[in-house]
Amino acid sequence: MVNYKDLGLVNTREMFKKAIEGGYAIPAFNFNNMEQLQAIIQAAAETKSPVILQVSKGARAYANQTLLRYMAEGAVQYAKELGWEHPQIVLHLDHGDSFELCKSCIDMGFSSVMIDGSHLPYEENVALTKKVVDYAHQFDVTVEGELGVLAGVEDDVKAEHHTYTKPEEVVDFTTKTGCDSLAISIGTSHGANKFKPEQCTRDPKTGRLVPPPLAFDVLDGVMKELPGFPIVLHGSSSVPQEEVDTINKYGGALKDAIGIPEEELRKAAKSAVCKINIDSDSRLAMTAAIREVFATKPAEFDPRKYLGPARENMKKLYIHKIINVLGSDGKAL
Repeated sequence: MVNYKDLGLVNTREMFKKAIEGGYAIPAFNFNNMEQLQAIIQAAAETKSPVILQVSKGARAYANQTLLRYMAEGAVQYAKELGWEHPQIVLHLDHGDSFELCKSCIDMGFSSVMIDGSHLPYEENVALTKKVVDYAHQFDVTVEGELGVLAGVEDDVKAEHHTYTKPEEVVDFTTKTGCDSLAISIGTSHGANKFKPEQCTRDPKTGRLVPPPLAFDVLDGVMKELPGFPIVLHGSSSVPQEEVDTINKYGGALKDAIGIPEEELRKAAKSAVCKINIDSDSRLAMTAAIREVFATKPAEFDPRKYLGPARENMKKLYIHKIINVLGSDGKAL
């Protein structure tokens, strides 16, 4: 058993409380490799922002659970080396799909886990979430549950259509499960192609797709039922068009890639939404930088020469999100 506190990590409880009171959201950045982790820690340390390092089931298998445990411990020490005296870093399992996976992550030093039973019948979701909560709380690990289904694809999580969260269920769910935060569905979506063209309109000036607005009435309904309770938004990448354009310019084939407008995320961050998940944007920033190097310097074969620029591009993206979208800069001095 590895206790996350021995690694220098924190859970989300106090972090979320401060975010709700302060009207900002905590960035939850997914990572799969060292360059992504370096960029996240550099951005968080420079902006003094609390941060959640998210690892999906697929990313954990890709990176190896033992390496992840040491990478998380290393991330805390690296943050201190960068001058962040008291790092506020969470290691979180994103979209855990079984009790066994959540337990394994808790036992290996994760400070927070998500159990996603949203695809199950309601009572089965409640029972599974409660089982994870009962185990996690023994070790002061926080648990995120989910009600409602997000469309799109992210690793092993796939759904054709989204199902909005029902505000009338949230009190019963959180009471019965004891979960610490709740992921809801209000129209965000996984992946870089979050919406089909037929769901969107087109900007007559640019020809770009304009996504449908988020269902803030659903969010308002949830907040009315659960005042002050930590709410989470998944599938909240904005899919920066400049990164998409760079990818396509240098041989990519991302057609109609579209994300959540940043102004809608800024609005959400000022509410009880205290955790906003961002994954696809990082992938796009990384891929754009690598494609540009491959295309403009075809003789280059040193991985540092293309992974280095990729790391810098991701860091720039993370800093932008922290300061200009989530408002979490300066909140972890």
